[in-house]
Parts: sequence; C-alpha cells; structure tokens
Amino acid sequence: MKISAALVAGGQSRRMAKDKATLLFRGKPLWKVQLELLRKLEPIEILVSARTDPGWRPADVPFVADEPPSRGPLSGLAASLATMRSNHLLALAIDMPLMTPEYLTSLCSQIRPCRGVIAKIDDRFEPLAAIYPHEALPHVQSALSGEDFSLQKLTARLVASRELEVVPITSQERTLFLNVNEPSDLVML
Repeated sequence: MKISAALVAGGQSRRMAKDKATLLFRGKPLWKVQLELLRKLEPIEILVSARTDPGWRPADVPFVADEPPSRGPLSGLAASLATMRSNHLLALAIDMPLMTPEYLTSLCSQIRPCRGVIAKIDDRFEPLAAIYPHEALPHVQSALSGEDFSLQKLTARLVASRELEVVPITSQERTLFLNVNEPSDLVML
C-alpha cells in the first residue's frame, strides 16, 4: 500500500498502572499484535509514535517522538504526519487488539487524494484507527498550539473541511474498536 502507518503508543496508561504495550493479549504483547497487523498491510513505512523511545520497539521500525510537550495522541499524530514519507497516514492505537487487516485494508481502499477516512460509532469518531491525509497536518499542529487537545474536536473539524470522510460501521465491526484501558478489559476481550 502506498501509505505510511503509525503505531500510536504514547499514552500514560494511568488506569492500567503499567505500560499497555507490554500487556499480553492471547499470549503476545499488545505492541507485537499491532505491529504484526500493520506489517500485513505492507505500508511503505511503519513508525512507532510515543513520548519516549520504547524498549520493545524493533530496530527496523523508526521511532517518532511526540511533539513536545506531549498532549497525548494528538502529539503523536502531529509528529507522525510531519515525518511520514507518503500522502496518507494510517494511525493505529496500541490498545485495539481486535482490529483486523481486512478492515484496515477496506479503509485504505476508500482514501482519495487529499482526503482520508475515519469511522464514527454513534456520536464518537475513532481517530486512532483512521487514515489521515498529509494535508491534515496544519490542522493538527493548530490544535496542538491551542488549549483543546481533543481528537474528537480535531476530527470533527477535519470532517467538516472534507479532509476526512466518515465511513459507515456495521454492527459486527463495532467490536474491532474495543480498546484495553483497564486490566479487566483484557479478560473481556
């Protein structure tokens, strides 16, 4: 695929009380589950976005430091968009282990020049399993320089400016977006 991919791993894992990336899901650490998923897509590059270079990052996957001061995933998205070598960036959260290559491939098939895609479930966008065009970078940087670091508000602006198109989600696809925030979430998945 002619896209870049970023594994977004910059959260503080406050509710988890340890680095989510190293938690085991079906016998593998979350970082490995997600990295294998991205590798199946064969993007032109895979980046790991985090506050600091994680010890688990494979040597063949470049590290992209969050734009300082870190504002959570927004900082990682800004840094990845500024670093990528393609026109589109697939951003994938480290904590969505049920995501599939088939779903992400279907998202990739819907991108257009200067336009990415994002899923919306009920009234919430899914900004960390979405594809952003390079043209979104000024909007992301503007959000970083403001006082509201909400990815929901940013993605709503990108949808309004037609830089992101909302893709419909089937009832079966909703489970792909479940994420791990607390230890009990791993048991439920």
